[in-house]
Amino acid sequence: MRNFYQAGRSVTYGTKGAVATSSTHSSQVGLSILKSGGNAMDAAIAACAVQCVVDPMQTGIGGDCFALVSMGGNSEIEGLNGSGRSPAALSADYMLDQGMTAMDAESAHSITVPGAIDAWTRLHERFGSMAFADILQPAIDFAENGFVVTQRTSLDWEMGTPRLLKNDASTAMYLKDGKPPVAGAVWKLPELAQTLKAVAKSGRSAFYEGEIAEKMSASLQAAGGVHTADDFANTSADFVGSITAEYEGNTIHQIPPSGQGITALIMINILKAYDLSGLDPNGAKRLHLEAEAARLAYLARDKFVADPQHVDVPLDMLLSDEFADQLRSHIDVGKAGDPTGAYALERHRDTVYLSVVDKDGNAVSFINSLFQGFGSGIACPDTGVMFQNRGYGFVLEPGHLNCVAPGKRPMHTIIPGMVTRGNQATICYGVMGGGYQPVGHSHVLTNIWNFGMDPQEAIDSPRAFYNDGVLEVEEGIPASVRQELTDMGYVLADTSMPLGGGQIIMIDPETGVLAAGSESRKDGCALAY
Repeated sequence: MRNFYQAGRSVTYGTKGAVATSSTHSSQVGLSILKSGGNAMDAAIAACAVQCVVDPMQTGIGGDCFALVSMGGNSEIEGLNGSGRSPAALSADYMLDQGMTAMDAESAHSITVPGAIDAWTRLHERFGSMAFADILQPAIDFAENGFVVTQRTSLDWEMGTPRLLKNDASTAMYLKDGKPPVAGAVWKLPELAQTLKAVAKSGRSAFYEGEIAEKMSASLQAAGGVHTADDFANTSADFVGSITAEYEGNTIHQIPPSGQGITALIMINILKAYDLSGLDPNGAKRLHLEAEAARLAYLARDKFVADPQHVDVPLDMLLSDEFADQLRSHIDVGKAGDPTGAYALERHRDTVYLSVVDKDGNAVSFINSLFQGFGSGIACPDTGVMFQNRGYGFVLEPGHLNCVAPGKRPMHTIIPGMVTRGNQATICYGVMGGGYQPVGHSHVLTNIWNFGMDPQEAIDSPRAFYNDGVLEVEEGIPASVRQELTDMGYVLADTSMPLGGGQIIMIDPETGVLAAGSESRKDGCALAY
């Protein structure tokens, strides 16, 4: 229960529907869709489309999308991998012959074909109920008529300005006199509005075939890429089910590889052998065990996880108790482990995650991203599309399981989460933050199950992230705990920005009450009715 003497947020409760996003604009649109008769998928797509306009550094239609879906609130969870693939003409040999030695985050070669629009249309076809054009109309209105820039968005926009200045189209669309908008300013994206109108009218084909696809591929070729209109036409999201781990009677669902959701499950399998409930939730021992579980899970991820259409990913072995036992044997309680090789990828602020549950119990866990802030920084001037740089996750080392190859998906960081208990969905959640996400998932769930936190407390709780030999800690971690962690052998650093950002909706299977939270690290809110 919240301490009302301290600043913070209360849990948002409802019975007919709930929406939690990192944008007030997006949350309001999602709730209005539910109130007008749309279902959870309609609201999720509409809310995400709005954020692709109002949070352009964090997400966009030039990015990727993943979703976990429970229809009717049952335990049969469907997952969609809507991540794009590398162009058919891109290979490690090609890049090495060009004199490149590593992926460049601001190169056209880091741009995989956007998967978001294909994902939205496939999700809508299977689960939606409203007309697709009506779902996209709020986003079109914001792009065409303008939206008010919020505080966190303005900060992230400013931080992304150096990248925008390197591309003429990006500069023209997202800066004025070379400067980003301040909080409270009104901004319009007319080119993006026209593209959204075309998609609203004609669906997937408007984006991946014909004039828009030709313009996007031409702009990518002008930037040095090898993308073709055929690469866009061949884009296809995949329904992939879910992979799971058990924790105290709860079943945690994640999208299977190419994403890193399995990393969160490996962490959970390691942690379930410890009595976390007897620890201080913000204490050194709890953060130490979490850091060590993360270190070992990321090592396993980088050794085994890549696009399963190109490599064999041993899911059964990675999710087994025996593998967790093996990893746990490398934890020396009270002592920092060897961090060599445990690199979780850079932590980014630039993803949006949202959660929606409707009156019929349909639950949608939905995430959409450009990867880094403003993605590659490369935009298509004629369509308003900002391209992601998800291909930056590839390597150029021949034989490496994540080596770039034609038509391949990179190992992906964005992961939606869902929890079931028995035959019912109980928690629809996600935590943003690039490589940090598996730690965020584990931290939030153990906050609820081991420390009795409500959903708002669970996502507000102070965080730490052990990555590449440095334990980053947020301001809420006390000095005494920092000293204990230092004495254990950790190298500590203050976070430059808050770690991640999360949304959560808990479903009471007995009463049907929805309890939603949206953390203060972002601009958003949870709404319910």
